[in-house]
Amino acid sequence: MILISSGVAAEEAIKTRADSLSVQAEKVKQQVEQEQLQKARDAAKQREDREKKVLERQESGDWESEQIEKAQKQFKQRETREEKYLREAKEAASKDRQIPKPFE
Repeated sequence: MILISSGVAAEEAIKTRADSLSVQAEKVKQQVEQEQLQKARDAAKQREDREKKVLERQESGDWESEQIEKAQKQFKQRETREEKYLREAKEAASKDRQIPKPFE
């Protein structure tokens, strides 16, 4: 009889411990889920803020004027490079070319 009651007591202890671990695991799971949800909300808010800023820039015309200015700057840089290459080519063409004489 003592063996049976100690076996039942051991089973109850194991069951109580398992229930306790289950409750703790559920709490941890809920906490992790809440943290993940908060991270997702924060990320969505940041994306929304970025989209709002881009739309404001586009609506105000700043974005378009920035793109035009950028294109003009690139065009001028390309034009300056072409002028430099052309000048260097003209200088090279105008120089006298001397063919070295072989040793006699």
